[in-house]
Amino acid sequence: MDNNNKFKKITVIVLDSVGIGELPDAKKYGDEGSHTLGHILEKVPNTKLPNLQKLGLGNIAELPNLSAVESPAASYGKMAEISTGKDTMTGHWELMGLKISTPFQTYSEGFPRDLIARFEAETGRKMIGNKPASGTEILDELGAEHMETGAWIVYTSADSVFQIAAHEEVIPLAELYRACEIARRLTLEPEHTVGRVIARPFVGEPGNFKRTSNRHDYAVNPPEPTVLNALKNAGRDVVAVGKINDIFSGEGVTGSHPTKSNRHGIDETIALMGQDFSGLLFTNLVDFDSLYGHRRDPEGYARALEEFDASLPDLMNQVGDQDLLIITADHGNDPIHAGTDHTREYVPLLVYSPGLTQSVDLGIRATFADLAATIADNFGINGTQHGKSFLKQLKS
Repeated sequence: MDNNNKFKKITVIVLDSVGIGELPDAKKYGDEGSHTLGHILEKVPNTKLPNLQKLGLGNIAELPNLSAVESPAASYGKMAEISTGKDTMTGHWELMGLKISTPFQTYSEGFPRDLIARFEAETGRKMIGNKPASGTEILDELGAEHMETGAWIVYTSADSVFQIAAHEEVIPLAELYRACEIARRLTLEPEHTVGRVIARPFVGEPGNFKRTSNRHDYAVNPPEPTVLNALKNAGRDVVAVGKINDIFSGEGVTGSHPTKSNRHGIDETIALMGQDFSGLLFTNLVDFDSLYGHRRDPEGYARALEEFDASLPDLMNQVGDQDLLIITADHGNDPIHAGTDHTREYVPLLVYSPGLTQSVDLGIRATFADLAATIADNFGINGTQHGKSFLKQLKS
Protein backbone atom coordinates (compact mmCIF):
# COMPACT_ATOMS: atom_id res chain seq x y z
CA MET A 1 0.00 0.00 0.00
CA ASP A 2 1.33 3.45 -0.86
CA ASN A 3 0.79 6.68 1.05
CA ASN A 4 -2.46 7.36 -0.77
CA ASN A 5 -4.10 4.18 0.53
CA LYS A 6 -3.65 2.46 -2.82
CA PHE A 7 -3.45 -1.33 -2.94
CA LYS A 8 -1.77 -3.38 -5.64
CA LYS A 9 -4.16 -6.31 -5.45
CA ILE A 10 -7.73 -6.50 -4.15
CA THR A 11 -9.28 -9.90 -3.44
CA VAL A 12 -13.08 -9.96 -3.21
CA ILE A 13 -14.67 -13.15 -1.87
CA VAL A 14 -18.44 -13.43 -2.29
CA LEU A 15 -19.97 -15.84 0.23
CA ASP A 16 -22.93 -16.60 -2.01
CA SER A 17 -26.24 -15.91 -0.19
CA VAL A 18 -24.75 -15.09 3.25
CA GLY A 19 -27.16 -12.24 4.04
CA ILE A 20 -27.13 -10.36 7.35
CA GLY A 21 -30.73 -9.23 7.88
CA GLU A 22 -33.78 -8.07 5.95
CA LEU A 23 -33.66 -4.91 3.85
CA PRO A 24 -36.29 -2.22 4.50
CA ASP A 25 -38.16 -3.31 1.35
CA ALA A 26 -38.00 -7.05 2.15
CA LYS A 27 -41.78 -7.21 2.60
CA LYS A 28 -42.28 -6.38 -1.08
CA TYR A 29 -40.36 -9.57 -1.90
CA GLY A 30 -42.13 -11.77 0.64
CA ASP A 31 -38.99 -11.76 2.79
CA GLU A 32 -40.08 -9.96 5.94
CA GLY A 33 -38.13 -11.24 8.95
CA SER A 34 -35.42 -12.95 6.89
CA HIS A 35 -31.92 -13.09 8.36
CA THR A 36 -29.67 -15.75 6.84
CA LEU A 37 -26.74 -15.50 9.29
CA GLY A 38 -28.88 -14.76 12.33
CA HIS A 39 -31.22 -17.68 11.79
CA ILE A 40 -28.40 -20.15 11.10
CA LEU A 41 -26.64 -19.14 14.34
CA GLU A 42 -29.94 -19.35 16.22
CA LYS A 43 -30.92 -22.73 14.78
CA VAL A 44 -27.41 -24.24 15.06
CA PRO A 45 -26.16 -22.61 18.29
CA ASN A 46 -22.93 -24.64 18.45
CA THR A 47 -21.67 -23.01 15.21
CA LYS A 48 -18.13 -21.75 15.76
CA LEU A 49 -16.86 -18.88 13.59
CA PRO A 50 -13.92 -17.54 15.65
CA ASN A 51 -12.00 -16.03 12.72
CA LEU A 52 -14.97 -14.20 11.22
CA GLN A 53 -15.74 -13.00 14.75
CA LYS A 54 -12.19 -11.63 15.13
CA LEU A 55 -12.56 -9.78 11.82
CA GLY A 56 -15.70 -8.09 13.16
CA LEU A 57 -18.66 -10.09 11.82
CA GLY A 58 -20.47 -9.69 15.15
CA ASN A 59 -19.86 -5.93 15.06
CA ILE A 60 -21.94 -5.54 11.89
CA ALA A 61 -25.22 -6.69 13.40
CA GLU A 62 -26.49 -8.35 16.55
CA LEU A 63 -26.03 -12.06 15.96
CA PRO A 64 -27.05 -14.95 18.24
CA ASN A 65 -24.06 -16.70 19.82
CA LEU A 66 -21.57 -14.44 18.00
CA SER A 67 -20.79 -11.28 19.92
CA ALA A 68 -19.02 -8.11 18.83
CA VAL A 69 -15.30 -7.80 19.64
CA GLU A 70 -13.59 -4.75 21.09
CA SER A 71 -10.84 -4.45 18.47
CA PRO A 72 -11.88 -6.11 15.19
CA ALA A 73 -9.06 -7.07 12.83
CA ALA A 74 -11.02 -5.68 9.86
CA SER A 75 -13.12 -2.67 9.01
CA TYR A 76 -16.77 -3.67 8.87
CA GLY A 77 -20.22 -2.63 7.73
CA LYS A 78 -23.13 -3.84 5.64
CA MET A 79 -24.43 -2.94 2.19
CA ALA A 80 -27.96 -2.49 0.87
CA GLU A 81 -29.13 -3.56 -2.57
CA ILE A 82 -30.69 -0.79 -4.67
CA SER A 83 -31.35 -2.93 -7.74
CA THR A 84 -34.73 -4.55 -8.27
CA GLY A 85 -34.47 -8.26 -7.56
CA LYS A 86 -32.52 -10.65 -5.39
CA ASP A 87 -30.83 -13.00 -7.83
CA THR A 88 -27.18 -13.92 -8.32
CA MET A 89 -26.56 -11.88 -11.45
CA THR A 90 -28.26 -8.73 -10.18
CA GLY A 91 -26.32 -8.91 -6.89
CA HIS A 92 -22.93 -9.42 -8.54
CA TRP A 93 -23.57 -6.82 -11.23
CA GLU A 94 -24.44 -4.28 -8.53
CA LEU A 95 -21.29 -5.21 -6.57
CA MET A 96 -19.38 -4.24 -9.73
CA GLY A 97 -21.19 -0.94 -10.16
CA LEU A 98 -24.54 -1.40 -11.92
CA LYS A 99 -28.10 -0.65 -10.84
CA ILE A 100 -30.54 -3.12 -12.36
CA SER A 101 -34.08 -1.77 -12.54
CA THR A 102 -35.76 -4.62 -14.44
CA PRO A 103 -35.44 -7.94 -12.61
CA PHE A 104 -34.88 -11.20 -14.44
CA GLN A 105 -37.98 -13.35 -14.67
CA THR A 106 -38.11 -16.51 -12.59
CA TYR A 107 -40.35 -19.46 -13.34
CA SER A 108 -41.68 -21.02 -10.16
CA GLU A 109 -44.42 -22.82 -12.15
CA GLY A 110 -42.12 -23.88 -14.99
CA PHE A 111 -41.72 -22.28 -18.41
CA PRO A 112 -44.71 -21.19 -20.54
CA ARG A 113 -46.10 -23.82 -22.89
CA ASP A 114 -45.50 -21.72 -26.02
CA LEU A 115 -41.80 -21.36 -25.17
CA ILE A 116 -41.44 -25.10 -24.54
CA ALA A 117 -43.31 -25.94 -27.78
CA ARG A 118 -40.90 -23.79 -29.81
CA PHE A 119 -37.91 -25.31 -28.01
CA GLU A 120 -39.15 -28.84 -28.79
CA ALA A 121 -39.86 -27.97 -32.43
CA GLU A 122 -36.48 -26.35 -33.03
CA THR A 123 -34.43 -29.04 -31.24
CA GLY A 124 -36.41 -31.97 -32.67
CA ARG A 125 -36.85 -33.61 -29.27
CA LYS A 126 -39.57 -33.60 -26.64
CA MET A 127 -38.80 -32.46 -23.11
CA ILE A 128 -39.70 -33.75 -19.65
CA GLY A 129 -39.62 -31.94 -16.31
CA ASN A 130 -40.28 -28.22 -16.76
CA LYS A 131 -40.32 -27.28 -13.08
CA PRO A 132 -38.02 -25.89 -10.39
CA ALA A 133 -35.84 -28.69 -9.05
CA SER A 134 -32.50 -29.61 -7.54
CA GLY A 135 -30.16 -30.81 -10.27
CA THR A 136 -29.35 -34.09 -8.55
CA GLU A 137 -32.95 -34.85 -7.55
CA ILE A 138 -34.34 -34.31 -11.04
CA LEU A 139 -31.81 -36.78 -12.43
CA ASP A 140 -32.96 -39.36 -9.90
CA GLU A 141 -36.57 -38.65 -10.85
CA LEU A 142 -36.33 -38.40 -14.65
CA GLY A 143 -32.92 -39.77 -15.67
CA ALA A 144 -34.15 -43.26 -16.51
CA GLU A 145 -37.08 -41.91 -18.57
CA HIS A 146 -34.66 -39.63 -20.43
CA MET A 147 -32.44 -42.62 -21.26
CA GLU A 148 -35.45 -44.53 -22.62
CA THR A 149 -37.02 -41.69 -24.61
CA GLY A 150 -34.17 -39.31 -25.48
CA ALA A 151 -36.27 -36.38 -24.23
CA TRP A 152 -34.49 -33.34 -22.81
CA ILE A 153 -34.71 -32.85 -19.04
CA VAL A 154 -35.61 -29.17 -18.67
CA TYR A 155 -35.77 -27.54 -15.25
CA THR A 156 -35.27 -24.24 -13.46
CA SER A 157 -34.55 -22.98 -9.93
CA ALA A 158 -35.20 -19.94 -7.77
CA ASP A 159 -32.72 -18.13 -10.04
CA SER A 160 -33.51 -17.04 -13.58
CA VAL A 161 -32.15 -20.15 -15.31
CA PHE A 162 -33.22 -22.51 -18.10
CA GLN A 163 -31.31 -25.75 -17.43
CA ILE A 164 -31.09 -28.63 -19.88
CA ALA A 165 -29.79 -32.00 -18.69
CA ALA A 166 -28.82 -34.82 -21.04
CA HIS A 167 -26.90 -38.08 -20.64
CA GLU A 168 -23.66 -37.90 -22.62
CA GLU A 169 -24.22 -41.42 -24.05
CA VAL A 170 -27.81 -40.63 -25.07
CA ILE A 171 -27.38 -37.16 -26.59
CA PRO A 172 -23.96 -36.03 -27.86
CA LEU A 173 -22.51 -32.95 -26.16
CA ALA A 174 -22.52 -31.03 -29.45
CA GLU A 175 -26.28 -31.55 -29.75
CA LEU A 176 -26.85 -30.50 -26.13
CA TYR A 177 -24.84 -27.32 -26.68
CA ARG A 178 -26.81 -26.60 -29.88
CA ALA A 179 -30.06 -26.99 -27.93
CA CYS A 180 -28.75 -24.53 -25.34
CA GLU A 181 -27.97 -22.03 -28.09
CA ILE A 182 -31.55 -22.38 -29.34
CA ALA A 183 -32.90 -21.91 -25.79
CA ARG A 184 -30.62 -18.89 -25.34
CA ARG A 185 -32.03 -17.25 -28.49
CA LEU A 186 -35.64 -17.98 -27.47
CA THR A 187 -35.11 -16.64 -23.94
CA LEU A 188 -33.68 -13.31 -25.08
CA GLU A 189 -37.19 -12.33 -26.18
CA PRO A 190 -38.74 -9.78 -23.76
CA GLU A 191 -41.68 -11.99 -22.76
CA HIS A 192 -39.42 -14.93 -21.85
CA THR A 193 -36.20 -13.37 -20.56
CA VAL A 194 -33.89 -15.72 -18.66
CA GLY A 195 -30.58 -14.76 -17.07
CA ARG A 196 -28.72 -17.97 -17.93
CA VAL A 197 -29.20 -21.09 -20.01
CA ILE A 198 -27.12 -23.94 -18.58
CA ALA A 199 -26.06 -27.23 -20.22
CA ARG A 200 -26.08 -29.95 -17.54
CA PRO A 201 -24.56 -33.12 -19.04
CA PHE A 202 -24.40 -36.26 -16.90
CA VAL A 203 -23.26 -39.89 -17.03
CA GLY A 204 -23.93 -43.10 -15.12
CA GLU A 205 -26.84 -45.46 -14.53
CA PRO A 206 -30.20 -44.98 -12.77
CA GLY A 207 -29.53 -44.60 -9.06
CA ASN A 208 -25.95 -43.52 -9.72
CA PHE A 209 -26.04 -40.54 -12.07
CA LYS A 210 -23.23 -37.99 -11.91
CA ARG A 211 -23.07 -34.56 -13.51
CA THR A 212 -19.89 -34.03 -15.53
CA SER A 213 -17.56 -31.06 -15.81
CA ASN A 214 -18.83 -30.38 -19.35
CA ARG A 215 -21.36 -27.90 -17.98
CA HIS A 216 -21.62 -24.76 -20.09
CA ASP A 217 -23.35 -21.47 -19.25
CA TYR A 218 -24.95 -19.16 -21.77
CA ALA A 219 -25.44 -15.92 -19.86
CA VAL A 220 -26.78 -12.51 -20.74
CA ASN A 221 -24.08 -9.86 -20.90
CA PRO A 222 -24.30 -7.14 -18.25
CA PRO A 223 -26.41 -4.29 -19.72
CA GLU A 224 -23.58 -1.77 -19.28
CA PRO A 225 -19.82 -1.93 -18.67
CA THR A 226 -18.86 -2.72 -15.06
CA VAL A 227 -15.73 -1.86 -13.11
CA LEU A 228 -14.33 -5.16 -14.44
CA ASN A 229 -14.31 -3.69 -17.96
CA ALA A 230 -12.63 -0.53 -16.67
CA LEU A 231 -9.92 -2.56 -14.91
CA LYS A 232 -9.24 -4.69 -17.99
CA ASN A 233 -9.17 -1.62 -20.25
CA ALA A 234 -6.63 -0.04 -17.89
CA GLY A 235 -4.34 -3.05 -18.29
CA ARG A 236 -5.07 -4.56 -14.87
CA ASP A 237 -5.66 -8.25 -14.22
CA VAL A 238 -9.19 -9.42 -13.44
CA VAL A 239 -8.95 -13.03 -12.27
CA ALA A 240 -12.26 -14.85 -11.73
CA VAL A 241 -12.71 -17.89 -9.47
CA GLY A 242 -15.86 -20.04 -9.44
CA LYS A 243 -18.88 -18.86 -11.40
CA ILE A 244 -17.76 -15.20 -11.66
CA ASN A 245 -16.79 -15.58 -15.33
CA ASP A 246 -20.24 -17.00 -16.16
CA ILE A 247 -22.08 -14.30 -14.20
CA PHE A 248 -20.37 -11.58 -16.24
CA SER A 249 -20.38 -13.60 -19.47
CA GLY A 250 -16.61 -13.12 -19.56
CA GLU A 251 -16.97 -9.32 -19.79
CA GLY A 252 -13.91 -7.65 -18.26
CA VAL A 253 -12.35 -10.96 -17.14
CA THR A 254 -8.70 -11.66 -18.03
CA GLY A 255 -8.40 -15.13 -16.46
CA SER A 256 -10.94 -17.67 -15.20
CA HIS A 257 -10.67 -20.61 -12.79
CA PRO A 258 -13.93 -22.63 -12.57
CA THR A 259 -14.38 -24.62 -9.35
CA LYS A 260 -16.20 -27.74 -8.20
CA SER A 261 -16.91 -26.79 -4.56
CA ASN A 262 -16.30 -24.20 -1.85
CA ARG A 263 -13.18 -26.11 -0.80
CA HIS A 264 -11.84 -26.05 -4.35
CA GLY A 265 -12.67 -22.34 -4.63
CA ILE A 266 -10.91 -21.51 -1.37
CA ASP A 267 -7.80 -23.48 -2.41
CA GLU A 268 -7.72 -21.81 -5.85
CA THR A 269 -8.08 -18.39 -4.22
CA ILE A 270 -5.24 -19.04 -1.76
CA ALA A 271 -2.98 -20.18 -4.63
CA LEU A 272 -3.86 -17.17 -6.80
CA MET A 273 -3.40 -14.71 -3.93
CA GLY A 274 0.20 -15.91 -3.77
CA GLN A 275 0.82 -14.88 -7.37
CA ASP A 276 2.27 -11.51 -8.27
CA PHE A 277 -0.21 -9.40 -10.23
CA SER A 278 -1.92 -6.03 -10.03
CA GLY A 279 -5.68 -5.88 -10.17
CA LEU A 280 -8.68 -7.81 -8.88
CA LEU A 281 -9.06 -11.42 -7.74
CA PHE A 282 -12.81 -12.08 -7.64
CA THR A 283 -14.11 -15.31 -6.08
CA ASN A 284 -17.61 -16.72 -5.66
CA LEU A 285 -18.19 -19.57 -3.19
CA VAL A 286 -21.55 -20.96 -4.28
CA ASP A 287 -22.12 -23.99 -2.01
CA PHE A 288 -23.70 -21.87 0.74
CA ASP A 289 -26.48 -21.00 -1.69
CA SER A 290 -26.84 -24.03 -3.95
CA LEU A 291 -26.35 -26.84 -1.43
CA TYR A 292 -27.76 -25.36 1.77
CA GLY A 293 -29.77 -22.17 1.24
CA HIS A 294 -32.12 -23.40 -1.47
CA ARG A 295 -32.40 -26.78 0.25
CA ARG A 296 -33.28 -25.07 3.54
CA ASP A 297 -30.53 -26.91 5.40
CA PRO A 298 -29.31 -24.69 8.29
CA GLU A 299 -27.04 -27.42 9.70
CA GLY A 300 -25.25 -27.93 6.39
CA TYR A 301 -25.03 -24.17 5.93
CA ALA A 302 -23.47 -23.81 9.39
CA ARG A 303 -20.86 -26.48 8.62
CA ALA A 304 -19.99 -24.72 5.33
CA LEU A 305 -19.53 -21.44 7.21
CA GLU A 306 -17.26 -23.23 9.68
CA GLU A 307 -15.22 -24.66 6.78
CA PHE A 308 -14.74 -21.16 5.37
CA ASP A 309 -13.93 -19.77 8.81
CA ALA A 310 -11.26 -22.44 9.35
CA SER A 311 -9.67 -21.41 6.03
CA LEU A 312 -9.53 -17.72 6.92
CA PRO A 313 -6.05 -17.79 8.55
CA ASP A 314 -4.61 -19.32 5.34
CA LEU A 315 -6.41 -16.71 3.23
CA MET A 316 -5.28 -13.87 5.49
CA ASN A 317 -1.67 -15.10 5.43
CA GLN A 318 -1.65 -14.42 1.69
CA VAL A 319 -2.68 -10.77 2.16
CA GLY A 320 0.43 -8.58 2.03
CA ASP A 321 0.70 -4.94 3.12
CA GLN A 322 -0.10 -3.90 -0.46
CA ASP A 323 -3.12 -6.18 -0.70
CA LEU A 324 -6.73 -5.83 0.41
CA LEU A 325 -9.15 -8.67 1.24
CA ILE A 326 -12.88 -7.92 1.08
CA ILE A 327 -15.49 -10.47 2.18
CA THR A 328 -19.13 -9.88 1.23
CA ALA A 329 -22.22 -11.57 -0.29
CA ASP A 330 -24.67 -11.06 -3.16
CA HIS A 331 -28.10 -11.60 -1.51
CA GLY A 332 -29.59 -13.70 1.29
CA ASN A 333 -30.97 -17.25 1.27
CA ASP A 334 -32.37 -17.77 4.75
CA PRO A 335 -32.61 -21.56 5.32
CA ILE A 336 -35.36 -20.99 7.92
CA HIS A 337 -37.51 -18.85 5.60
CA ALA A 338 -40.58 -20.21 3.78
CA GLY A 339 -40.10 -21.55 0.27
CA THR A 340 -36.76 -22.19 -1.43
CA ASP A 341 -35.97 -18.77 -2.90
CA HIS A 342 -33.33 -16.14 -2.15
CA THR A 343 -34.14 -13.51 0.48
CA ARG A 344 -33.85 -9.73 0.16
CA GLU A 345 -31.17 -8.82 2.71
CA TYR A 346 -28.24 -6.61 3.57
CA VAL A 347 -24.87 -8.23 2.87
CA PRO A 348 -21.86 -8.14 5.23
CA LEU A 349 -18.76 -6.11 4.42
CA LEU A 350 -15.40 -7.04 5.97
CA VAL A 351 -12.27 -5.24 4.74
CA TYR A 352 -8.84 -6.51 5.86
CA SER A 353 -5.20 -5.70 5.20
CA PRO A 354 -2.17 -6.00 7.49
CA GLY A 355 -1.29 -2.54 6.14
CA LEU A 356 -4.37 -1.11 7.87
CA THR A 357 -3.73 -0.57 11.57
CA GLN A 358 -7.15 0.57 12.72
CA SER A 359 -10.61 -0.94 12.36
CA VAL A 360 -13.28 1.42 11.03
CA ASP A 361 -17.06 1.09 11.25
CA LEU A 362 -18.02 1.60 7.59
CA GLY A 363 -21.69 1.78 8.55
CA ILE A 364 -24.62 0.95 6.29
CA ARG A 365 -23.64 1.46 2.67
CA ALA A 366 -26.46 2.69 0.42
CA THR A 367 -25.63 0.28 -2.41
CA PHE A 368 -23.54 -2.81 -3.15
CA ALA A 369 -21.92 -0.57 -5.80
CA ASP A 370 -19.87 1.13 -3.07
CA LEU A 371 -17.56 -1.86 -3.54
CA ALA A 372 -17.08 -1.06 -7.24
CA ALA A 373 -16.53 2.62 -6.46
CA THR A 374 -13.83 1.66 -3.94
CA ILE A 375 -12.07 -0.60 -6.46
CA ALA A 376 -12.20 2.15 -9.12
CA ASP A 377 -10.91 4.72 -6.62
CA ASN A 378 -8.03 2.46 -5.64
CA PHE A 379 -6.84 1.84 -9.20
CA GLY A 380 -7.47 5.39 -10.41
CA ILE A 381 -9.97 4.37 -13.09
CA ASN A 382 -13.43 5.63 -13.98
CA GLY A 383 -16.09 3.73 -12.09
CA THR A 384 -19.77 3.55 -12.97
CA GLN A 385 -22.16 6.30 -11.92
CA HIS A 386 -23.30 4.30 -8.89
CA GLY A 387 -21.69 3.88 -5.48
CA LYS A 388 -19.46 5.84 -3.14
CA SER A 389 -15.88 4.78 -2.36
CA PHE A 390 -14.94 3.94 1.22
CA LEU A 391 -11.22 3.77 0.37
CA LYS A 392 -10.31 7.00 2.18
CA GLN A 393 -12.16 5.86 5.31
CA LEU A 394 -9.71 2.98 5.73
CA LYS A 395 -7.00 3.82 8.28
CA SER A 396 -3.38 2.89 7.68
